[in-house]
Amino acid sequence: MMLGNGMSLVGRWAGRGKLSILIYHQVLAAFDPLRPSEPVAEQFDWQMALLARHFTPLSLSDALAQLQAGCLPANAVCVTFDDGYTNNLTVAQPILERHGIPATVYVATAFSEGGNMWNDRVLHLFADSERGRLNLWQESIELGDWESRRRLAQHCLDELKYLHWQERTARVDALYQLNDIAEAPPMMLTPEQVRALANLGVEIGAHTVHHPILRELAVAAQREEIEQSRAQLEAWTGRPVRHFAYPNGRLGRDLDQQTQKQVREAGFQSAVITNSGVAGAGTSPWLLPRFTPWDRVPWRFQARLLRNQLAPAA
Repeated sequence: MMLGNGMSLVGRWAGRGKLSILIYHQVLAAFDPLRPSEPVAEQFDWQMALLARHFTPLSLSDALAQLQAGCLPANAVCVTFDDGYTNNLTVAQPILERHGIPATVYVATAFSEGGNMWNDRVLHLFADSERGRLNLWQESIELGDWESRRRLAQHCLDELKYLHWQERTARVDALYQLNDIAEAPPMMLTPEQVRALANLGVEIGAHTVHHPILRELAVAAQREEIEQSRAQLEAWTGRPVRHFAYPNGRLGRDLDQQTQKQVREAGFQSAVITNSGVAGAGTSPWLLPRFTPWDRVPWRFQARLLRNQLAPAA
């Protein structure tokens, strides 16, 4: 506890006028060997307890308003989730509510009608421990232990990530047909569940429709992905959608100035990227940095949050 309190005091000095935004995707009910970096409920619980005890958790809207007004409290932190997984509602939200922590969930709307995201579909191909081989597009590969499966799955993900979303989908479809594998059960929030989260006070943000790499699309296609996702979410929730998350989110690789322009002109108040760092008063609200809390023990988790706060604002 003394270590935690000491870090809190340092954070109150070093973290003035700085906003740390955490990026999560899922909070799992049980450990998944293909997704070892995703926290399970017990781990997420102590992380949120630590945030509640030593930091100042805020909703994204409140944090940005206070940042711009120059009255952001020290140790300010926001919790965000990308993509829109069902466990954001069923596993994460009860923990967030117990600790009094607001959150923002960015939803890619195409996957809310029963389908899974392309990356989860790829991982599912490697999930059956009794399957010894997998047919890829031009070869048949042997599946070994979980470490080997993760490595092979990552190779597939890297090969597919920057394809146009329609080609990406077609190539994943082909893998399922080649291997005669049934789809996994739906993992994503339905429109009704998105509305349920909004009714619980969770801010719902847009994350495009099909989760493309926006920089790879023509301007008109970028605009359609950005504006259609918000229109769908506003129809589902009956609330304005003010915040946006760029898919993949690496500045310079996944989005450029034209992408930022489309988000601004669509009327979003903010947009988040996945470049690490903290936001300050001079940070563009359409280029808010975030980082992922990978740490498995509390003191490392808090130490890395503090290190992030010590960095100069973007």
